[in-house]
Amino acid sequence: MDTIQKRILEEVADLHEVPEGAYNIRANGQSAGRRSTANIEITSKPEGNGIDVRIRPGTRRESVHIPVVLSESGLKETVYNDFYIGEDSDVVIVAGCGIHNCGSQDSQHDGIHRFFVGKNARVRYVEKHYGEGDGTGKRLLNPGTEVYMEENSVAEMEMVQIRGVDSTERVTTAELAAGAKLIVKERLMTHGSQTAISVYKVNLNGAGANADVVSRSVARDDSYQKFDACIAGNAPCHGHTECDSIIMDHGRILAVPSLEANHVDAELIHEAAIGKIAGEQLVKLMTLGLTEAEAEEQIINGFLR
Repeated sequence: MDTIQKRILEEVADLHEVPEGAYNIRANGQSAGRRSTANIEITSKPEGNGIDVRIRPGTRRESVHIPVVLSESGLKETVYNDFYIGEDSDVVIVAGCGIHNCGSQDSQHDGIHRFFVGKNARVRYVEKHYGEGDGTGKRLLNPGTEVYMEENSVAEMEMVQIRGVDSTERVTTAELAAGAKLIVKERLMTHGSQTAISVYKVNLNGAGANADVVSRSVARDDSYQKFDACIAGNAPCHGHTECDSIIMDHGRILAVPSLEANHVDAELIHEAAIGKIAGEQLVKLMTLGLTEAEAEEQIINGFLR
């Protein structure tokens, strides 16, 4: 990998060197490195357009890194990755995609991920998106995520996109069996004329299923965001969705939280708040010696933390 690709790898996966444990690194549509372990097996799909990650039952305190980097202008790809997380396991999966585009053609990565989480298993999934480059070509990312959770499993998903992506459409669906718990934390910032659409559809199908989908976002300049989240309670369950956004400059934000109760004992809550930075917050920080711009950045950084 060249210097640019290594720097992007640091941005999306916090990797400064080859990670411990299992990993699959993809660069400009090709494999740039792979390692399986005794408990985690990574294999290519026969069609060559993705990987299968199989985690043995009972695997604990192990991780998988599967970052993607694009530095070739005009490259467009769709990759399908499937994760089979065995019963009673407890693992971390770190994904993410970074695009460096200094050319005139659009660069695009669409990653379709499916998670099959076994009984009593726990997985933490971190996905970061990042874009850079001074070319006129766009940086496009469209992730699709499907989560299938068996009884008493837990999935924590952290979705992060802070800068540099011109357009993204994230679609996430989840099916939860009895006692399963899904926690989603989305952090997003758009600027310039960027657009970002986030769609979540969660079905709570079993007794005691629980979902918490929370998005925090900042829309700057002329950017546009849409947050569309629906939780369907099909059994005695608990669901919560929340959108908390800061709007700045000429940004636009559309929040569409929705609930669908199909069982008398489904407890569902949604919250949405959109507003500008409070003036008293700016004044307080400016009295400490910060400029208005510095104060705004401090507030935004704290909000998206």
